[in-house]
Amino acid sequence: METIKDNTIDRIDRNILRLLSLDGRMSVTDLADKVGLSKSPCQVRLKRLQADGYILGFRAVLNDAKLGRNHVAFTEVKLETTTERALDAFNKAVLAIPEIEQCHLIAGSFDYLLKVRTKDINVYRQVLGEQISTLPHVAHTSTFVAMQSVKETGLED
Repeated sequence: METIKDNTIDRIDRNILRLLSLDGRMSVTDLADKVGLSKSPCQVRLKRLQADGYILGFRAVLNDAKLGRNHVAFTEVKLETTTERALDAFNKAVLAIPEIEQCHLIAGSFDYLLKVRTKDINVYRQVLGEQISTLPHVAHTSTFVAMQSVKETGLED
């Protein structure tokens, strides 16, 4: 059995990660076939990738259009102050808004970039006005509406 030292990953591990990012329900047998290993060594690698934190978990990819959540807006947020206390308060409060799909602290002319998913622009406007704008230390926001999603996943070909 091949071992990998120093918590590094090789070409086969990267291929496993890429394939699972495309189909997290792929059987170990199919995964092993695609990466050129037998089932047991592939399973060992898969367990190690999970144990070492390269794979955090598996989840279903939902059809947001069918769920009535196909409006995506990106919201720039500028805070009044960027003290650790202000950042911490904002970080904690943003977790309570389910329409905020992603929140990133940014180095640039604004402080946070939010990905917000709602039913339509009217619902987005309500979320922005009643929830996002009232988050701790928000000075102002700016919105960019997505017209089409070209790529949303990570390790594709």
